[in-house]
Amino acid sequence: MSFNATHEIILVIDDNPTNLELLHNALGSCGYEVLVEMDGFSGIEQAKNYPPDLILLDVQMPGIDGFETCRKLQFDPSTKNIPVIFMTALTDTTDKVKGLHLGAVDYITKPFRQEEALARIQTHLKIRRLSLELEQQKQELEQVVQKRTSELTFTLQELKKTQLQLIQNEKLSTIGQLVSGIAHEINNPVGCITGNLEQATLAVKDAVDYIRLYQTTFPNPGIQIEQKAEEIDIEYLLEDLPKMFLSMQTGIERIRNISTSLRTFSRADVDCKVSVNIHEGLESTLMILQHRLKAQDYRPAIQVIKKYGEIPKVECYLGQLNQVFMNILANAIDALEEANLGRSYEAIKASPNQIIVETEMKNEQQVAIRIIDNGMGMTKDVKQRIFDHLFTTKPVGKGTGLGLTIAHQIIVEKHGGTIEVNSEWGGGTEFAIALPIV
Repeated sequence: MSFNATHEIILVIDDNPTNLELLHNALGSCGYEVLVEMDGFSGIEQAKNYPPDLILLDVQMPGIDGFETCRKLQFDPSTKNIPVIFMTALTDTTDKVKGLHLGAVDYITKPFRQEEALARIQTHLKIRRLSLELEQQKQELEQVVQKRTSELTFTLQELKKTQLQLIQNEKLSTIGQLVSGIAHEINNPVGCITGNLEQATLAVKDAVDYIRLYQTTFPNPGIQIEQKAEEIDIEYLLEDLPKMFLSMQTGIERIRNISTSLRTFSRADVDCKVSVNIHEGLESTLMILQHRLKAQDYRPAIQVIKKYGEIPKVECYLGQLNQVFMNILANAIDALEEANLGRSYEAIKASPNQIIVETEMKNEQQVAIRIIDNGMGMTKDVKQRIFDHLFTTKPVGKGTGLGLTIAHQIIVEKHGGTIEVNSEWGGGTEFAIALPIV
């Protein structure tokens, strides 16, 4: 609806024809479209069917008076927002207050003073125009906010997907860096199984031949059985064959453990948390890193000291949590290798490399996980920046600068926990994690 006066509609409800004619002429000369009704019921129906911009309502009318008419107009959703100005000869303040309480916006006292009446009407029409403009702007703003909210929601969902993909990519990148060592860990038991399997196959064949010969000569085996027993060294075979099978079983268990640990580590987490044993996650991670922990030509094995406390299961994203353990433990091994540079095997043996993995209840609501190495530690500058995006102390090609940043996001944002680093140059490094139980 336009806000030009020539298009604004005023409904006058009054039982006095003289008043109706006076107002119709005065308002019409100002460019308003004027509708007239002579009782409350007709006025209400007119307002519903052809909503005006303002209603001039007489208080004293036959049938229902102006007060009741105003109450009905205010009660109806289709007319409640139309401003009502009472016209009355009543001078009692109580009557005026009653009208205002019913929802009227103003009073015009009879007999009319035309300039005052027009000024009041113009003022309330202006207020209505401004109210309608504000309502329109409010609706437009709500549409903009709704659109922006939808866009932000979509963007947030995409960011979450990107973050999860980044976490998964970093996880797979970590496995990629370890793959040659893991392959070596698998090849060792595979080689053992293959060698034992060949020997076991020959041994079983000799045993089968011996049994068949015994069957053909039974019940008088005689000298043939003795010669066959000597030929295959039956006593050695009976003693060695179980050892071969035991060795193969051990190798198979080793491969199974590595495979399970890899599957646990590399799996993509579902949307909901699961209740898990933190110690199993730590053990899986240490299993994957075993090839880096064991003895090398230039140093003894890195000692892993486990101080596992009595802790309950924790509600968490297991794959992501294992990734945090992997990053911290791999960094601890890197720190120890760096500290070993320039040291002899004997010197390292005398002061061995150590990683302490400790768990305990921090308080009634949180479990604490601490991973401590006795490497060279960090400078103050490195410590302050250790969780920064793309920050790395490793040579080009050796580190992405995302590992500990993602670890921080996983612990703090995904699990509502904390992760802190305690370190000083020459004094080793401790990563302290606190996780809520639920």
